[in-house]
Amino acid sequence: MTGLEPPMTRLGPVEAARRIAERRHPEALAAFVCGSVLTEHRTAYSDLDLVVVLESAPAPYRSSFVEADWPVEMFVHTEETWREFVERETDGRRSPLLFMCAQGELVVDQDGSGARLAAEARERVAAGPPPLTPGELAHLRYALTDLLDDLAGCTDPTERLFTVTTLAQRTAELALLVRGRWLGAGKWLARRLRAAEPALAERLEAAVRDALEARPEALVALVDEVLRGVGGRLWDGYEYP
Repeated sequence: MTGLEPPMTRLGPVEAARRIAERRHPEALAAFVCGSVLTEHRTAYSDLDLVVVLESAPAPYRSSFVEADWPVEMFVHTEETWREFVERETDGRRSPLLFMCAQGELVVDQDGSGARLAAEARERVAAGPPPLTPGELAHLRYALTDLLDDLAGCTDPTERLFTVTTLAQRTAELALLVRGRWLGAGKWLARRLRAAEPALAERLEAAVRDALEARPEALVALVDEVLRGVGGRLWDGYEYP
């Protein structure tokens, strides 16, 4: 939360991003503006996500600042560090950097590297994340089973809050992963689930609201439905690793 109120006269996101990238890094090979600010999800508090590609140092680094009346999150990389970060994020099946370049708008491209990275990013996004291993799937089933048991025995409202919200998050993640879809954090998890399974997202929201009011039946049924698709609850005989 920046506390910054957007002036009516400030530049649009694309032009602002271009000017900021050129002022901060006139040597930049490429720059992308991306995120909610380019979509129907834009709000008065949306910031500019700006990916800048340099040939060498001072990349990589990340910086948050206010410029041109915009709150900015700037991610600075070389092509080499961009790929290193993408590989690391892909292993976790959630790559904000990959999506920023796949879905963002190219505002600087001095040598064609921006177009090349955008094409690579789109190809990687379309390919999807790595599939779950059997061990990872078993761990997810076990974790959800454990949370369902916690919910069944829960009488404390604060404990119920955290148990229910954790159940919702992990159920959404399992539903996405078994469909070969990318994960997200926070609002992006909601958007990924809504894009992949809109009916499930709607049911999950309603079930969570009920569960927070000590009516967990719909949430338990929904979690069990997702679990049945991968073998059901798992407790007895589970071993890790």
